[in-house]
Amino acid sequence: MRALVIDDSRAMRTILSRLMQGLGYDVEAVGDGAEALDAVRRGPRPDVALVDWNMPVMDGLEFVTRVRKVPEWRDITLMMVTTESEHGQIVRALAAGAHEYVIKPFSPDDIADKLRLLGLA
Repeated sequence: MRALVIDDSRAMRTILSRLMQGLGYDVEAVGDGAEALDAVRRGPRPDVALVDWNMPVMDGLEFVTRVRKVPEWRDITLMMVTTESEHGQIVRALAAGAHEYVIKPFSPDDIADKLRLLGLA
């Protein structure tokens, strides 16, 4: 299984990458949505993407929206992992095509539990 970690914080990329590697994933980590789109285009395609909301160049919501517009990418599971905790933001992300939403700070079990719910752990 492949995971794509998308976060502008190097520390958060490291934390999420180690967590996903511990769950048996091959991980690629990038710093914004534009880099993430490039990674998806060049492949191999991830099974799951963990997506921060607030990033430079292209934010997480725009990344989710763009991925959902490409029929070949519809099978990528998208999980928002962000500090955005307002109910309206959660609704927007899920409406745009995110499968799950995790609010920072989180525990490793929070991510693992969501992946299990999605059949990915």
